[in-house]
Amino acid sequence: MAIYLTKESKVLVQGMTGGEGMKHTRRMLAAGTNVVGGVNPRKAGRTVDFDERAVPVFGTVGEGIAQTGADVSVVFVPPAFAKAAVIEAADAGIGLAVVITEGIPVHDSVALTTYAQDQGTRVIGPNCPGLITPGQSNAGIIPADITKPGRIGLVSKSGTLTYQLMYELRDIGFSTCVGIGGDPVIGTTHIDCLAAFQDDPDTELIVLIGEIGGDAEERAAAYIRDHVTKPVVGYIAGFTAPEGKTMGHAGAIVSGSSGTATAKKQALEAAGVRVGSTPTETARLVLARLEEQR
Repeated sequence: MAIYLTKESKVLVQGMTGGEGMKHTRRMLAAGTNVVGGVNPRKAGRTVDFDERAVPVFGTVGEGIAQTGADVSVVFVPPAFAKAAVIEAADAGIGLAVVITEGIPVHDSVALTTYAQDQGTRVIGPNCPGLITPGQSNAGIIPADITKPGRIGLVSKSGTLTYQLMYELRDIGFSTCVGIGGDPVIGTTHIDCLAAFQDDPDTELIVLIGEIGGDAEERAAAYIRDHVTKPVVGYIAGFTAPEGKTMGHAGAIVSGSSGTATAKKQALEAAGVRVGSTPTETARLVLARLEEQR
């Protein structure tokens, strides 16, 4: 089992013929992802060869869905065109849009996430590494060779911390790892993933990675307290960040005591979540918690 992405998922890549799109499409294919096409109106009708596999290019997402049955789109288009790309995918009826693009204006992010939600399209991101169900499918830029299938579900704001925890816990493995992105406005939240992992019978434990800024982790803590029965282990990045400074992601700004790592840690611990002070300690807490479950 998995959440959002399985071996049955059929993936279109919007922006596949660009530099980043080409590079990561090749990596997704190598990971076993069923990439069924790319989208570029200027190159429609062509095919692109990826290590002896020819992938067709369609003029629109709608054409790609009609000819392949695609249900996932990975968006590798420049920031100025990201809103239009997601709206096009949502209008075509895509079920999941994974928006890798960084630097999308906030008002565009508000528009594209709201529109997609109204159309029934789930957005992962923007400014995210995507998601991976190890051994089945990889939609985005997450390295596929640093872990294996297993029983841990991972949801994270940070791409690099996603990779680190995947590697630290590689001997246990993961059901699905979701990088939700660290922008102020995102389509899928910690809470969405917590609910999905709670309902996934093959996810035994959930790892939640947050960071300073905003109140997403505090809201996730309240949700865990009221709705999640599976064990949750957390890590919050930014304990040494100075107040009033934007650190890393656009959403990571601390004002007074609001949004601090300490406040988030306290909220999670009050909900029964064990929170590590480093990624390595977090991995140790996961192993200890799994041992207690046996």
